Amino acid sequence: MKLIVGIGGMTNGGKTTLTNSLLRALPNCCVIHQDDFFKPQDQIAVGEDGFKQWDVLESLDMEAMLDTVQAWLSSPQKFARAHGVSVQPEASDTHILLLEGFLLYSYSTRNYTVPDPPGLFDGHVWPMYQKYRQEMEANAVEVVYLDGMKSREELFREVLEDIQNSLLNHSQESAPSLARPARPQGPRRGCGHRTARPVASQPDIV
Repeated sequence: MKLIVGIGGMTNGGKTTLTNSLLRALPNCCVIHQDDFFKPQDQIAVGEDGFKQWDVLESLDMEAMLDTVQAWLSSPQKFARAHGVSVQPEASDTHILLLEGFLLYSYSTRNYTVPDPPGLFDGHVWPMYQKYRQEMEANAVEVVYLDGMKSREELFREVLEDIQNSLLNHSQESAPSLARPARPQGPRRGCGHRTARPVASQPDIV
């Protein structure tokens, strides 16, 4: 089984912390960070507000990111080995990919070498977050939102439980017809993209 989990949200919202916790807890789990696909700084446009436009999809080399996702889809085992992830024999049929960043609608976390210029967050970062969120909702993309007032541990447990339920449901659905029917699926967490279950030959996406 291949499972793709998207984790998105505001800058400094805890995406990387959650991703790293899941990475340690899940079997045969790889991660792709959207931050790794920013174009060179000299290719980032400057907006009318005077700020570099890091918060738009045009600032990203999405083709390169999609190529990387495709490489994982083609051979999760090879991708895992190339990224230092040991495939666990007891779960060799399960492969999980975490996509982390402002994957769908929000601002991407960056490592800052200098403080943000005054007005950057209120004048650019937050409006861009709202813009992509509104576009996502207008397109009826189904997302499970996480409560940022909860502790990191609570959020981690919620997301981990939903992913484990997805894996369990899939294993039950794949079992022979005499096996116990799968439980109805609950919502999948991750504050990221969630689609209906694709055909069996394609990975699940949450």
